[in-house]
Amino acid sequence: MADIVVLGAGLGGTIMAFELLPEIRREDRVIVIGLGATYHFVPSNPWVAVGWRGRPDIELDLRPIMKKKGITFYEQGAKRVDPAARKIELLDGSSVSYDYLVIATGPDLAFDEVPGLGPEGFTQSVCHIDHAEKAKAAFEEFCRNPGPLIVGAAQGASCFGPAYEFAFIVDTELRRRKIRDRVPMTFVTAEPYIGHLGLDGVGDTKGLLESEMRDHHIKWITNARIKGVEQGKMTVEEVNPDGSVKEKHALPFNYAMILPAFRGIPAIRGIEGLVNPRGFVIIDEYQRNPTYPEVFGVGVAVAIPPMGPTPVPVGVPKTGFMIESMVTATAHNIGQLLRGQKPTHRATWNAICLADFGDSGVAFVAKPQIPPRNTNWASKGKWVHLAKIGFEKYFLRKIKGGVSEPFYEKFLLRQLDLHKLKEEARG
Repeated sequence: MADIVVLGAGLGGTIMAFELLPEIRREDRVIVIGLGATYHFVPSNPWVAVGWRGRPDIELDLRPIMKKKGITFYEQGAKRVDPAARKIELLDGSSVSYDYLVIATGPDLAFDEVPGLGPEGFTQSVCHIDHAEKAKAAFEEFCRNPGPLIVGAAQGASCFGPAYEFAFIVDTELRRRKIRDRVPMTFVTAEPYIGHLGLDGVGDTKGLLESEMRDHHIKWITNARIKGVEQGKMTVEEVNPDGSVKEKHALPFNYAMILPAFRGIPAIRGIEGLVNPRGFVIIDEYQRNPTYPEVFGVGVAVAIPPMGPTPVPVGVPKTGFMIESMVTATAHNIGQLLRGQKPTHRATWNAICLADFGDSGVAFVAKPQIPPRNTNWASKGKWVHLAKIGFEKYFLRKIKGGVSEPFYEKFLLRQLDLHKLKEEARG
């Protein structure tokens, strides 16, 4: 008998548990440790922040879902992982032992690395449903007193898509409220150019996103290092390619939403051999930690080197399709180990993303996510907005049913194939 523990109950952890079930033996157990009992669909948080969705629309209670699937579920959260003892101490003082551990925690949000950043400071966030609800309340207040608005991603950030989404979603909502003309907008990003996305661009994301920003009257500052935020003012250094300061900006704002850098969660940070200096899990080609081979990592929690040197630090995103491929490979590899075999499965690490702009959007396909690529494609249109709405409903329905299947592959690839067929028909 083996206990396989999944640490984390977000996107990666939830589907990890489901995909393990067909791979384990009759006598084995799957155990999930989450921080709280609810799952929420993170990609919908930008909609929550402008009132297009509410918490009940994107949140599920995991307890009945896990019980139905025969998965043991702890909602206390983890205090510390002890990989030498193969044990996890929970926040309530109890502990859980494991034979195999999959770390799928997502990130710790490093707001404290920039003075004044974050919901406890002077900027908003869409990284968590609690943040998005707070951002919504601040947005309603802002709409009563409109003025300069800043959206972007701080130095070290590795998730840029939601920043672009939020900028255009806010633009759409402000136009609907007929106050867009009273809101100067600035996009502040650590990326070396608009559309870099931590991926050195995908297709012509640079041209597509720059064009969209010009069309929507959004100014931008790239190679941006945020030095600090105070009430109504953001201090930003614009950096030259050689790292020297090109220009200093003191940007006024009535509302700001800035994505922070990520790091590993406290429960694993600083464990030598398990994580890198930022606290991300070190893995090999089989998603397995070299020092502790019974530990695997999937999703945002894993360490991936940056694309290359940039004037301001920029991380690599872990997109949903990429996470899904990590999960599938890990489930198969653990199944092999349980049967005395060597692991052989590798994740594909492809990226297929839909970035919603409120009434339009941009889709891109990067196969593999890290260049050079076999497929490097991007497109825009209203169909992206509609596809993202459809995917939200599809994904939540499948999670609620405890279904184990490649969600992104099944739904998003079909949407992309339909769009390409329509493009070919028009051509």
